Amino acid sequence: MRSVLFLLALLFALLLPDAALASAGHDLKTPEFVERMSGFAAQEKAGGIEGIGPRLAFRAKEQPFLLVASIIFVLAILHTFVAIPITKLAHKVQHDHDDRIRKERAAHGDSAHAEDMVSFKATILHFFGEVEAIFGIWGVVLLGAMFAFYDLDAIKGYLMSVNYTEPLFVVIIMALASTRPVLRFAESCLRFFANFGKETPAAWWLAILIIGPLLGSFITEPGAMTICAMLLAKKFYKLKPSPMFAYATLGLLFVNVSVGGVMTNFAAPPVLMVAAKWGLTTPEMLLHYGDRAALAIAASSILYFLFFRKELAAMAARAGDHDGDGKGDLKENERPVPLFVTLTHLAFMALTVAFAHYPPIFIMGFLFFLAFSQATAHHQSEISLRGPILVGFFLAGLVIHGGLQGWWLGPIITSLSEWPLFIGATILTSFNDNAAITFLASQVEGLGPQLKYAVLAGAVTGGGLTVIANAPNPAGQALLSRFFGEGVSPAKLAAGAIIPTIVVAICMMCFPDKGIAEMFAMEKERGYVAPVIEEPVTPSVPAPAPAPVETP
Repeated sequence: MRSVLFLLALLFALLLPDAALASAGHDLKTPEFVERMSGFAAQEKAGGIEGIGPRLAFRAKEQPFLLVASIIFVLAILHTFVAIPITKLAHKVQHDHDDRIRKERAAHGDSAHAEDMVSFKATILHFFGEVEAIFGIWGVVLLGAMFAFYDLDAIKGYLMSVNYTEPLFVVIIMALASTRPVLRFAESCLRFFANFGKETPAAWWLAILIIGPLLGSFITEPGAMTICAMLLAKKFYKLKPSPMFAYATLGLLFVNVSVGGVMTNFAAPPVLMVAAKWGLTTPEMLLHYGDRAALAIAASSILYFLFFRKELAAMAARAGDHDGDGKGDLKENERPVPLFVTLTHLAFMALTVAFAHYPPIFIMGFLFFLAFSQATAHHQSEISLRGPILVGFFLAGLVIHGGLQGWWLGPIITSLSEWPLFIGATILTSFNDNAAITFLASQVEGLGPQLKYAVLAGAVTGGGLTVIANAPNPAGQALLSRFFGEGVSPAKLAAGAIIPTIVVAICMMCFPDKGIAEMFAMEKERGYVAPVIEEPVTPSVPAPAPAPVETP
């Protein structure tokens, strides 16, 4: 299986340059609706159109397709809420199909074979209940609407204008972070903190949910999400927590990872979208966002720990005593991984993070990684690409839909003051990828320092409320969904994340920070042109003429 995957990946890499050259040969024009969307603000200013309602009405009238695209996007979001019932229906249809086939075969004295059990209807229903496939499914509907309004060239032009770097990066970083050597290394690092609590389930739970998300500032949020989710599966979810505790932990994980990457200017997608434009540096992010993020992560985790401490104690009893001290723990003796294998894996991860914005480089690096993993197969676990590819498909569908939502997000963002903007960004993030929120804010000229701070803070604050709010969330859901029966309920996920979200909001907005004005100074913004101020010219007063000298 690994050989097949490797050969397919190698074939893809060999064909990629040819495909790129072929696509470059076509003169694809920017679709009309994209061009018109970028000019709405100027038209409204020229026409004196003000207010959210009039501006949205004007834009919908000018480009009806954008309204249709947003309706399709809303339907896709609603689809995520009914994914679990659809999955249950798929299982019922499959069960009924299996019973019918067995009875028919038994009536003829035969036994049913595996190929007889395939139900086309059940398979289709299961596909429609796969959360990671939903935005791709509705992406097909979107492209159909685009073709109805325009033509095939518009579809090709739009799809080629979308940036798929983030979905590709998430696929690669998920595959790397889920390997046995990387997980063993991360587990060893977190064990240092879990040892303070003798590696009880509570100690591991706190270590993973406090320290793990903060690693996202260095290995990127998708990498941190993958590691934290897989360790939670191993150290927490396998002990079968109550549904309430399971959803609370998942919500806390999503919120903590969303804010855990703000200590640097490259690890969190919403920060990355504005770092260059607004001139944000890593020391500034650490000083003005990172300290508050760390405080919020610790406070939220401790708050949930205190609330669920009795259940954690009961889980310790189920874990068993592995060190003979009379207390339940999660200590294990696993076969070690050679140091050179671990270091090589970490080097591949570092390469991927360093070149996160250059897909040809990190894809090429991943191909070399696959070759190395084959050569060291006896130290590896099987590399499964199904989960990463599904998550990449989810994110690709999301960016295709998200690129057409700026027409209504823009007027909302630009019409709010500091606190309403923070709350609005937090809420809007639940229905859009938070990177899209900050990207749109970066396109607004003349946004003040307090407003810039508020929109970025709101985007990371609301990143845990839904699976689509932050790019790493689909990875966490894909890795942990097997512990939630038929799947993760969006409503219960939001309920589990609401308290940590409030804690983050308090930490982000209720502590005065005099350095924000300097951090977001207009002079730092890329493309900023300082106004030329002409000094007033003081009119010169002619000196009085010398009095004539009388000669005697």
